[in-house]
Amino acid sequence: MLDCPDFSAARVVVLGDVMLDQYWHGATERISPEAPVPVVHVNREEVRPGGAANVALNIACLKAQVTVLGAVGNDSQAEQLQQALSQSGADYDFIHVADQPTITKLRVLSRHQQLIRMDFEQGFDALDSFLLKNKFAEKINNAGAIVLSDYGKGVLQNIKVYIELARAQNIPVLIDPKHNDFSIYAGASLITPNLKEFEAAAGKVESDEELVSKAHRLMEQHNIDAILVTRSEKGMSLMRQGQAAIHVPTQARDVFDVTGAGDTVISTLATAIAAGVEMEKAMRLANLAAGIVVAKLGTATVSPEEITEVLQSNSRSIHGVVSEQECLQKVRQAQKQGEKVVMTNGCFDILHPGHVSYLKEAKALGDRLVVAVNSDNSVKRLKGNARPVNDLAHRMTMLAALDGVDWVVPFEEDTPQRLICQLKPDILVKGGDYQIHEVAGHECAGETQILGFVEGFSTSKIIQQITGKHSK
Repeated sequence: MLDCPDFSAARVVVLGDVMLDQYWHGATERISPEAPVPVVHVNREEVRPGGAANVALNIACLKAQVTVLGAVGNDSQAEQLQQALSQSGADYDFIHVADQPTITKLRVLSRHQQLIRMDFEQGFDALDSFLLKNKFAEKINNAGAIVLSDYGKGVLQNIKVYIELARAQNIPVLIDPKHNDFSIYAGASLITPNLKEFEAAAGKVESDEELVSKAHRLMEQHNIDAILVTRSEKGMSLMRQGQAAIHVPTQARDVFDVTGAGDTVISTLATAIAAGVEMEKAMRLANLAAGIVVAKLGTATVSPEEITEVLQSNSRSIHGVVSEQECLQKVRQAQKQGEKVVMTNGCFDILHPGHVSYLKEAKALGDRLVVAVNSDNSVKRLKGNARPVNDLAHRMTMLAALDGVDWVVPFEEDTPQRLICQLKPDILVKGGDYQIHEVAGHECAGETQILGFVEGFSTSKIIQQITGKHSK
């Protein structure tokens, strides 16, 4: 089951182009007489870490340990940036460059709409790379992950050196790329281009299949372990060497501002990996975090509490007796979140300890359990006119009351083959003396497992015992 891990022991080092994001907020009530532009009466100013510093801020807000390295000027913007990072709990170690301004992006907003952005920068192409390399080598000791946040401003002009230093210590290196030539990222554990950046490096993509093939070609050419492509409303696609691609749809419900969403993705990925989470689950957590952050204004962050709240909300909304269409929606939602769905079926006419043990064993195979139940007419056709003893509503209510059962769904046919092929569970479970090829719907499930029943219990035996007693 997808959950929010404890990030407190995770340690991440971020190296890259740090920036200061400034926001001027105010009301707009008239057009300037000097030019056809709105006049903004600024009544509030705000500063936030941006660029690589925003990645560090995101990691700190996940309550992990983070150190950010980069270059700033000797100016008030550098002081504001350092103060903001300190307040968030992030550690920093910056090189101060004389006569160079701290990279600053000023945004003017009115009524939650961005009207203009002004950039103040010269870049740091003349940075003392030897000094930065020594700082980096010192800080990465005991790190669980490295993020190289490349905005093309000069700090990462010798990026191969930092990749080699980290990989020499077997530390995963995650890179947010900004260059079209992915060869400079050779040796990286994971790069996270958006679709536009990916196409600039690999060429136009017309389908998922083409995306996957081009990603694998780039990984092989440049010795990159994995590529995660963020695809806006289409979600994310994760390609890894030697493994099948994984595509997940966006988790965003309301998109208010995409500023900094890419930083949220790579910061969540890196923090999860540093906490020991495997990459697929880390990607799904990052996708969920991105869905939260784009509903906020400006360069925003996500907390573990917000991630947990969304996961719990999703979990609360999927339990009990459901229709076939509702079940399909819930199964797909669970699978998109990385949960493994198990399915079984039966009449479950009189619920007994054998059923309970069997369902408990089935649930242990995955994260969610679907129980498909024969309708009353279906039971009659299979068991005779004297059955069922309990009608469908009662049988489903009893099953839904069991802790391990997530969804109970009815079917009318003699077998659940059609329903199984519609739901496509990850694991199909059947009890009894069956061969897998004899199990209805086995061809539509990810895998099929046969479980044994607990000896001494059966509905027919219980009915015989009851009727025998009544006849005396």
